[in-house]
Amino acid sequence: MEVILREAVEKLGHPGDIVKVSAGYARNFLLPRGIAYEATAGNKKRIAQEKASLEAAENARRAAAEEFAAKIEPISLTFAARVGEEGKLFGSVTSADIAAQLEAQGVHVEKRQIDLHEPIKALGVYKVGIKLHADVKPEIKVWVIKG
Repeated sequence: MEVILREAVEKLGHPGDIVKVSAGYARNFLLPRGIAYEATAGNKKRIAQEKASLEAAENARRAAAEEFAAKIEPISLTFAARVGEEGKLFGSVTSADIAAQLEAQGVHVEKRQIDLHEPIKALGVYKVGIKLHADVKPEIKVWVIKG
């Protein structure tokens, strides 16, 4: 099924792009959320007219994300954790823990924006990415120390 994107979608395209996706992805995710239109002749005309305003809105979102990224990039979080033998933690540091500590510092980031593939289970220093925008992904340092 062909759709016309209204917003940037990671690994799919930018606003105004006509892309081919599976029918289920389009019907169940893209269309109900207003992220895309079905690629009909009328919608192609409509998106051509909207393209300038969509690009301006996308540039504004990117600029806001870059400004926020500059604010959070110097942040370094420290977690003191109980440690067993060989430096393994009794628990783990999850994206929810990172989001909570960022919130305590006055920075609001949802846990789903934190790019942590699996919980941290050992001592050390980790670089954790934060997905603010399709093109803006700053990294913060997370220190896990013996506590």
